Amino acid sequence: MKRLPTMKQLQYLVALADTRHFGHAAERCHITQSTLSAGIRDLESVLGTAVAERSNRRVLITRVGAEIAERAKALLCDAEDVMEVARAGRSPMMGEMRLGVIPTIGPFLLPRVLPGLRERFPELTVFLREEQTAPLLARLEDAELDAALIALPYDTGGLDARVILEDGFLFACSRDHALAGAGEVSLDALAGECILLLEEGHCLRGHALDICELGDTTTRAQFEASSLHTLVQMVAAGIGVTLLPQLAVDADIARGTGISLSRLAMPTSRQIGLVWRRSSLRADEFRLLAQTLRELTGMA
Repeated sequence: MKRLPTMKQLQYLVALADTRHFGHAAERCHITQSTLSAGIRDLESVLGTAVAERSNRRVLITRVGAEIAERAKALLCDAEDVMEVARAGRSPMMGEMRLGVIPTIGPFLLPRVLPGLRERFPELTVFLREEQTAPLLARLEDAELDAALIALPYDTGGLDARVILEDGFLFACSRDHALAGAGEVSLDALAGECILLLEEGHCLRGHALDICELGDTTTRAQFEASSLHTLVQMVAAGIGVTLLPQLAVDADIARGTGISLSRLAMPTSRQIGLVWRRSSLRADEFRLLAQTLRELTGMA
């Protein structure tokens, strides 16, 4: 009987085609680089053709390799559908759920809701992956994740979404700033201020730009932060001002920093939403999860 590629070999190829890097592909598959390299060699032996060209600096996917990788993605999605059929046959909210979450939500929302989820659904095991929105949604589309918690508005394409929380913004500045201690701050007052932002890739950056009506050509702070915790420390040091989500403030992100927090005269917010594939056979579970998260956050 003719040998066929295994699901693991196809998974390795898809990861390599997406990352163009053996180390990154191995990390994505949660294996060692040597295991991935051996898997790709075995795949090439089964196929009788090369799927990648290796050099010291980069990996090139061959034309045949790229075509096989695209077909492999579809096969892997179909395999995931098979697992979803099996899961759908069991009682809801049991077994494993792979949940993605973005960095500006995870550390602040999860401690509030995970204890409640464990109490309500003791037979559910949630595996978490923290990543920025774009790669997170790519993993969701490729069935590497079951659902994801992201900030809206965001172009989610063909995904279903349910809002679980309205998350307002607060103005933050150092205690020595002219606006420190103000009851509320108007957006006009931000004109000319040094606005600190998260680095490219964080959707919170786009939300802040929209709120402050800052275009890409507007002069902003020279330095950017990779996390909200770093952003808070930069504000405390007097480097500039920023907008902080209420979710992070409620989680005491500013405690001990001495920074001043004020309401915005024109209330603005982002929405925290749960998203999943419309084709998912677990859609009813995700709607239940969204409703449960709304209740645990006090939105219901």
